[in-house]
Amino acid sequence: MSHVASPCAALPQVEGTRVLRRERRGSSLPVIVDSPSGAWFTKLHGASQGVAPLIAEVIVAELAEAIGLSVPPRVLVTLPAAVPSDDINDELRDLLDASAGLNLGFTVLEAARDLTAAEVPGVDLYVAARVLWLDTVVQNFDRSLRNPNLMMRRGTIWLIDHGAALPFHHDWSAVTDAHAVRPYDVTGHLFGWVAPLLDDTHAQLAPLLSREVLAGAVDMVPDRWLGHDPASRRADYVRYLSARLAALRGLI
Repeated sequence: MSHVASPCAALPQVEGTRVLRRERRGSSLPVIVDSPSGAWFTKLHGASQGVAPLIAEVIVAELAEAIGLSVPPRVLVTLPAAVPSDDINDELRDLLDASAGLNLGFTVLEAARDLTAAEVPGVDLYVAARVLWLDTVVQNFDRSLRNPNLMMRRGTIWLIDHGAALPFHHDWSAVTDAHAVRPYDVTGHLFGWVAPLLDDTHAQLAPLLSREVLAGAVDMVPDRWLGHDPASRRADYVRYLSARLAALRGLI
């Protein structure tokens, strides 16, 4: 697979040539985009919440991988204006027109399936505790029995759909120090039953998310998604996540 070097981010960049179809998963109307390097499951920056969910997807995926969890590989998918689409739909056409430029693509996990409720109690405690801990760090409230956002493929659990994480960044003007120390309610979480392991899990995993690792995760976000002062906004994310990690032992 050949990638074009991205001028604005460390993620690889591919040129989307055609939209093959809409995907029914999620509320953001993701699409499958064809490119010279294959097809990509693509989330569009022109969706109703803009780039914030894409930023969350990038950062959380990087942190997940840093603690040993599996997330589909990611690329930036550039869509040209008036990109052709095999899926003829007025709403989709409007969304594609609003999403010209950089979008976020994921490897299509062939033969993957959603984790079922019946499988949840049998998930390895090591994996379950790491997922719960990560969601506690990034304040992801979108992982429940009804909506697990986990897929199974060849015996490996893959984490998907983190657009609802990092909820504070939808309005930076309202962010205070109190946001980073807000408790996380595990009662509705898919793996809430492993909460007694969180203290030990925190001791094991927190050192893996050093300030350098946090900065590296944030650095994967394209400049143009971060506003008029990308460097300052990157520092804001690192500062917030560092404070969150520092407060976490007391919260759990």
